[in-house]
Amino acid sequence: MSSEPRRPRRPASLDAVAAEALPGGIDPATRSQVAHTTAAAIVHQGRANADPDVVARLVALVETEGLDVVAALWSDAPAETLPGALWRLYVLREWVRRDPGTVSDRYKLGAGVAPVHEVVAGVADAPGPADVRAVADAVLSGVYTGDLAVALERAASFRRVLAAGAAFDADHLDDVDPGGAARMTRGAASLVRTAEELEHAATLWRAGKLD
Repeated sequence: MSSEPRRPRRPASLDAVAAEALPGGIDPATRSQVAHTTAAAIVHQGRANADPDVVARLVALVETEGLDVVAALWSDAPAETLPGALWRLYVLREWVRRDPGTVSDRYKLGAGVAPVHEVVAGVADAPGPADVRAVADAVLSGVYTGDLAVALERAASFRRVLAAGAAFDADHLDDVDPGGAARMTRGAASLVRTAEELEHAATLWRAGKLD
């Protein structure tokens, strides 16, 4: 018998579907169908399975499948759809995972001017990199273990606090680096826009219209 440890089976693997979706020139209707089918399957499997290991692997989907694969499936989906909403949640987690120091600094700056959103987002006072990583994981876990609408609203609130922090940072940069300040301001506006999209998706989920 081989002594090599068995690798755990990954739930809802995207490999086969992604292989079909990645070639160029795929019909937009087919791409949309693939996006909706995979998003619904993953959410259904996660919400039907109480195993925390399964949920943890779904939360880490981008790490196991790769950002390019997930992007090929969901990044073109409209914000008011399930795959579009999931894409925005996974992008937020990936940003936090890759740059937790910047995210925690922006959150600290923004929390003072967005106190209501801070409560909803659920981040600890004066969060460090580990804290913002934990809340990003908790938000995605909520998709599979709690109220999906609340998870979307928490992600929206998190983005609003970060937007406030980015805007505050841009004000300080304006005198020394106007170009950098302008880029940061555009980034803050993009965060607010995505927050609004996530809030709308939460409303659709509650109405049974997010698919």
